[in-house]
Amino acid sequence: MDLANNPAMEDYSLRYAPKSFRSWSPWMVFLSCLVCMSAMAGYALDAAFVNEFGFGNALIGFLVAMACTFPLTVVVAFAIARQHLDIDLLTRGTGFGYLGSTLTSLVYATYTLIFLAYEGAIMGQAVTAATHLDIHLSYVLVSVVMIPLTLYGMTFTSKFQAWTWPLWVALVVAAIAAAVTAPDSVHNMVHPNTHLPVAGAGISLIAVFAIAAANLSGAAQVGEQGDYLRLMPDPAPGRRWPWRLAVLFGGPGLSVVFVVVFFASTLLVGYAETRIGPEQAAVPVDLFTVVYERLTGNHTLALVLAVVLVLLSQVKINIMNTYSGSLSWSNFFSRLLHRHPGRAAWVFLQVGLALVLMEVNIFTHIVTVLAWYANVGIAWIAAMVSDLVVNKRLLKLSPPHVEFHRAHLFNVNPVGFGSMVVAAGVAMAAYYGAFGTLAQAVSPFFALVLAFGLPPVVAAATRGRWYVARTSDLPAGTAELTCAVCEGTYDVVDMATCPFHEGAICSLCCSTEGACHDQCKPNAWRPVSGPTMLGMPGRQVPVTATEVAP
Repeated sequence: MDLANNPAMEDYSLRYAPKSFRSWSPWMVFLSCLVCMSAMAGYALDAAFVNEFGFGNALIGFLVAMACTFPLTVVVAFAIARQHLDIDLLTRGTGFGYLGSTLTSLVYATYTLIFLAYEGAIMGQAVTAATHLDIHLSYVLVSVVMIPLTLYGMTFTSKFQAWTWPLWVALVVAAIAAAVTAPDSVHNMVHPNTHLPVAGAGISLIAVFAIAAANLSGAAQVGEQGDYLRLMPDPAPGRRWPWRLAVLFGGPGLSVVFVVVFFASTLLVGYAETRIGPEQAAVPVDLFTVVYERLTGNHTLALVLAVVLVLLSQVKINIMNTYSGSLSWSNFFSRLLHRHPGRAAWVFLQVGLALVLMEVNIFTHIVTVLAWYANVGIAWIAAMVSDLVVNKRLLKLSPPHVEFHRAHLFNVNPVGFGSMVVAAGVAMAAYYGAFGTLAQAVSPFFALVLAFGLPPVVAAATRGRWYVARTSDLPAGTAELTCAVCEGTYDVVDMATCPFHEGAICSLCCSTEGACHDQCKPNAWRPVSGPTMLGMPGRQVPVTATEVAP
């Protein structure tokens, strides 16, 4: 079976998503994006931060992280929804170049992999609690089950997510009602039952910013939201606000939802810790079992309800983690290998790697992993946003459109790629103690500031010459063209001229063509001399590009 040419499986990975495919309503896309709210990782992570640093420090830390990431993710989410490109394709045209964005594809794939493994480990715990199966076999089981659930992409996901929300909401509301009516519930939430001295030591700026720094990694979550937001329909005339609200709350608005989840999770964990202790309360299936036991008065029934909730929650979130991972691996390997066996093929790699991480017990190391990852993830997102807002909109240092075709891009653009590497490098040095203890605790903030500030400097120094290597002269007034390689018909936005094949070529066939050796752009690694910055001689806007809408 040709997976790469099966639209129901492929979901236009590596391509612009055409209007003909984007048949879902904004509401259905929003419901698919909302799945992050179901993740049980929040309960375990919130418990870990509260127990180690105290409720006040954890809450303020989350709010600081939200204040930093919300404006960044607003820009990225709306760019994706308007351009109908996933975050990997968007990255190419926002200062990274065709091969430069290969690094960010790996960064993004790593993010989806970390959480697929972590959420999968929680799912495995629930299976073991219900069946007494060995935990390692449970990890295998929960990994295998994700494969058929994600092969058919948005076609299956949109229906599954929409139809399972009522049951999920009912189970969560019941648990919260059971915990909030318990004696001293608010006191236990604010004052956790932990023996760690830091947790009760009051507000500490170091603790606050250490928590905020680790949670900056959440900025990369907009990539997973974007994998669905790219499929948003165009806003209907006179109905822009429903469309905008769907994008806002389906993408960056989830950071506000996460604060609500923080209160819910600390309420539940605070109650559970008085009965089973901090370590067990950090395991979601044990947490909800003790909460439902208060509601039902029966341990067996409580365990059944807890297992159903945890399994449902984890299937919902891991459909997203597996799907997004398959897209990012598709982007990564298509550039390295010039091969694309189909998005569905990379589902197997994503699930296999996640299983390895589960078996090495990522569950107990997640806070450390996220603190490390934040140094790189926030540098990537901040560099993108700087180019979209400062370079393209405010200072006009780069073309106003987002170019994603291999045929039109330089291999590496120093504006975004160089800024990210420098910012992440400095942050990593800080993380490993090069600048002292305080800098070590807040190292991702070094990455955030540098990655946002450097792109305008580099763009000005290079006069915007590294964004577009060449343009395509395609027929004017034509909505679709036929690819000379695969003979498929695609929107003109997805096409470029190809001297090697002597015709128009779609973006996927262009990416997987290894024999041409960039014949269409002999200067793929560096621009020719001469002024080419936007608005100066020598710069031509490609007819296939769409501008970043305000």
